[in-house]
Amino acid sequence: MTSISISSSKDDSKVPFQEKKIILIMSFTILLVVMNTTMFNVALPSIIKDFSLNSSTASWLVSGYSIMFAIASLAFSRLSDFIPISRLLFLAISILGIASIIGFFSNHYVLLLGVRIVQAAGGGGVMGLGMIMAGRYIPLSRRGRAMAIISSTASLAFGLGPVIGGVITQYLGWNYLFVVSGISVLSIPFFQQLLPKEVLQKGHFDLFGAILTGLGVTGLLLFLSTFSYVILIGTVVLFVVLWRYLNKMEEPFIPPILLRNKQYTKLLFIACAAFFINFANLFLMPIMLTTAFRQGPIEVGMIIFPGAIIAVIAGQFIGKLIDRFGNMPLIISGQLFLLGATILFALLSTISPYFVLAAYMFASVGFTSLSTSISNEVTRILPMTQIGSGIGVAQLIQFFGGGLGVTMSGLLLALQESLSSEIIYRNIYICFSFVIIIAVLIYGLYYRRARLKQPKLTSSLLE
Repeated sequence: MTSISISSSKDDSKVPFQEKKIILIMSFTILLVVMNTTMFNVALPSIIKDFSLNSSTASWLVSGYSIMFAIASLAFSRLSDFIPISRLLFLAISILGIASIIGFFSNHYVLLLGVRIVQAAGGGGVMGLGMIMAGRYIPLSRRGRAMAIISSTASLAFGLGPVIGGVITQYLGWNYLFVVSGISVLSIPFFQQLLPKEVLQKGHFDLFGAILTGLGVTGLLLFLSTFSYVILIGTVVLFVVLWRYLNKMEEPFIPPILLRNKQYTKLLFIACAAFFINFANLFLMPIMLTTAFRQGPIEVGMIIFPGAIIAVIAGQFIGKLIDRFGNMPLIISGQLFLLGATILFALLSTISPYFVLAAYMFASVGFTSLSTSISNEVTRILPMTQIGSGIGVAQLIQFFGGGLGVTMSGLLLALQESLSSEIIYRNIYICFSFVIIIAVLIYGLYYRRARLKQPKLTSSLLE
């Protein structure tokens, strides 16, 4: 069994947990981490020009980042079961900071891609540990508010990232984007001082399972961008080995029992589709606005910004609507918003930048509704003992969907580069609309199964 074994140690020192301060510091760090994702979307046209890349190759700066971010988020979450959060945060932020320093001096595409992937390893750890910190240290009566603050900070970062990234790229150059993410190291002393001192416990981390998962996901995206049968065969073999391995392990990286839950896997697909569309939009919009309308990085950021801000505002009401009406209305309305936005992108996005702005506002509200309600539904249908792993796997699948959306967008752009902008983006978004339609149909199957099980649950409770 390949694992990392951690022995317990005692630490009698105690530090009072200062709730408001730690939420503020964590929110600030997550703001920088999420901005690190969206800032580079705006810089992609400049990076493509500097390194003479095509869209398909450049897309790996986003899709590769997304894959590692997802795996790191799940890995650090599992490690927090026996390693103190303060130590894991020190490791994650240090990785992010060191990679940012190297990235500032990167002058070759391969080095830049490698640095971005290492950055994602640190950033994903910070994101995963943020929610765990709130769930572990903050009382239930105030936990919802703390998680809402952290989530809203992430949404705000989606809006600020393009604006700040646009300004820095236009006036200083994309290398200086690494300075912003490097600022995160300033939070390390605060975490070390404010977080409670935990006891290091015995535990096992399925390192081999994590490596197999990462290789399998990467191989799948590589095949979709190259259509190499050698890569396809290798990827299939990896997934077969991974599935057999996970079923033999006592504490596997991904618990197979989750993947056997058909209702849960349906929710995974719906969430994957939502992230597919959202990340594809964030990848395509800067390229679309640059090539079709000759917009500079600052203008691109200002066009994307309103959509992200309206998502933050909508998020304040979405939680209340879920508490009052349940998840179903928000899942349905979120899918309809995404479908409507995709149709708007297909028909109107090359007419005026303002249509891009309007369409993204619809897409942002739809994505926020779906991501929030799906996460809530996952916690509702899973047993308490599976919720932690269930959310971690859901994050992995969601960011895989984001990486897949970027990869497919880059591939479709490369295949149609001889066509006009109007035809290129119309074709891409017509294809993407079918992704949402399939997700709607799958939710119909999910809802039907849930309704059939409800009477049985009610009768068993009455007995």
